[in-house]
Amino acid sequence: MGDPIKKITLKDGSVRYRFVIDIGRDPKTNKRRQLTRTHNTKKEARAEYAKIKHQTDEGTFVAPDELTVSDWLDTWLASATIDVEKATAANYTNALLPVRERLGDKKLQEIDEEDIDKLVAWMLTSARKRGGKVGTGLGVRSVGLMLGRLRCALTVAARRNLVLRNVAEYTQIPREARKKAAEEKAKRIPWSADEVKTFVAAIREDRLYAPMLLSLLGMRPAEVCGLRWSEDVNLDAKTIRVNNTRTIVEGEVEEKGPKSEMGKRTLPLPGPVVTALKSFKARQAQEKLAAGTAYLDSGYVVVDEQGAPWKTDKLRRETYKLMAAAKVRKVRPYDARHACLTYLAASGVPDVIVSAWAGHADLSFTKRVYIHPNAEHLQKAADQLDILLG
Repeated sequence: MGDPIKKITLKDGSVRYRFVIDIGRDPKTNKRRQLTRTHNTKKEARAEYAKIKHQTDEGTFVAPDELTVSDWLDTWLASATIDVEKATAANYTNALLPVRERLGDKKLQEIDEEDIDKLVAWMLTSARKRGGKVGTGLGVRSVGLMLGRLRCALTVAARRNLVLRNVAEYTQIPREARKKAAEEKAKRIPWSADEVKTFVAAIREDRLYAPMLLSLLGMRPAEVCGLRWSEDVNLDAKTIRVNNTRTIVEGEVEEKGPKSEMGKRTLPLPGPVVTALKSFKARQAQEKLAAGTAYLDSGYVVVDEQGAPWKTDKLRRETYKLMAAAKVRKVRPYDARHACLTYLAASGVPDVIVSAWAGHADLSFTKRVYIHPNAEHLQKAADQLDILLG
């Protein structure tokens, strides 16, 4: 075999050293690929030839490619979302939108750690498009979701030898941002038992009394909106079956079962909730008579006066209106779930029952995320210590 390094003379009379080397086959076309390199000295050319040859033999060589970041994200998403729910696929896609905006047109092989650090900084300061003041920073959770998805995409790219390494692997959200987010989260306190009682008393005569009680039972907003009279509610047995959710994905309503088998559960109903549901059902019968043929007999529990089922955003807006009218502290509707589970745990209900009521398979997750002891709960501990130490 002859020397692969060839001496060439350019038009201006200068001398260069060039080689052509096989670098495997194109994964899309299966055609042989070759790479041409030119250097000022034969020593440089020989060193790079040896390096490329070694990497090619080891299967670690990364061939030059014009693939952009957005091109690769399209490819990765198509594969990563094959067996996931529509909502999960949408979350993956949305999490990567900032990456496309800032880095989408760059070649995949050209992005580096500094690019990822700048992307994180931009997201934390001025990337917001909706859900608040445009141009302000996104939350740490949004940045974390982006990094998680981007790392996965780049890990696959590295495995396919499209990039040398995962440049997002060691990127961290700045400590100050994480500290601020933790402080903000700590301020988000679910209602106390007294606040729940105040709210319930204030809305007792409202049309939405029953739906609000369902939320205070610890049901997710999507579970409340997905509840159906005939399939899920048994007022004689005083139970409800949580077996259907009604969510919004990419602006469209999606119905599906709970996330897990533990999420499918039958809950015994407290007396006040049974009474409220009976009253709500009777009221809907009257509304149906009044509307006549214009009534949409959808079969859902939470509907408007014309029978049309609610979406979670409608439930959220109406809940906030009731909070304002009742003059209680504004909390997220989802925090009613936290309030319920905290109350059950603080009342001595065993952990395994609290977790089952919530529809969780992981006891530690329920306690870590949903249980929020407050000063009142801590006082109970102090009272018990009075007995021990007194």
